Amino acid sequence: MQARMNVAKAAPGGYKAMLALEAAIGETGVPHSTLLLLKLRVSQINGCAFCVHMHSRDAKAEGETDERLWSVAAWREAPFYTDEERAALALAEAATRIGDNPAGVPDDVWNEAADHYDEKTLGGLVMAIAAINAWNRISVTVRNPAA
Repeated sequence: MQARMNVAKAAPGGYKAMLALEAAIGETGVPHSTLLLLKLRVSQINGCAFCVHMHSRDAKAEGETDERLWSVAAWREAPFYTDEERAALALAEAATRIGDNPAGVPDDVWNEAADHYDEKTLGGLVMAIAAINAWNRISVTVRNPAA
C-alpha cells in the first residue's frame, strides 16, 4: 500500500500541534509502558496497521515482553497486566468504542480508572486515548503503510 499523502508536509501546523499534545501527555505521569499498551490496543481496535506496527516496535525496543504485546488484544483473560493497566485498557476501549454505548463511557469503567489514577494522570489517559484515536484516523485515512 502506498500513502495517499504526507500529512506532516501537507498540514505542518496541525502535525506539530499533535506532536505537542504527545509531549504534554508525557508530562501527566502516566507510565510510558501503559501509554504504549494503550496506543497498541486502540490501534488494534481501529485497524491502523501503521500504528500497530509502530507501537509494537517501540514497546519492544523499550523492553516490553512478547507475552504482553501478543496478549493485549485479550488483556481481560491474560495474566500479564497490572490492575492499573487493566483499568487504563478498559477506559481506552470504552472511549474508543464510544458509539457502542448510549451512555458513552460506563460509570463502572470510569470509576475503576479513577480508583487507580489521580486526576492529573487520569486526564493524561483521557488525552492519550483521544490522541491515539486521532493518529489512527489520520493514518488510516491517508493509508500510511505499516512498514
